[in-house]
Amino acid sequence: MSDQHIDPSGSTQQFKAFAQRREQEAAATPKKSPVVPIIAVVVAIVIVGVAAFLLLK
Repeated sequence: MSDQHIDPSGSTQQFKAFAQRREQEAAATPKKSPVVPIIAVVVAIVIVGVAAFLLLK
């Protein structure tokens, strides 16, 4: 039989390197600001409100 020696610390080190790489990639990507969509929704509601007010006047 072949002696298959599996080093558990090797896979742990690989996982730690993988996790660090993912954290670095997440930190490097810019976060999108939710302000622009919120402003767009508010403007749309105001426009619909003004249009409804003028039609029902």
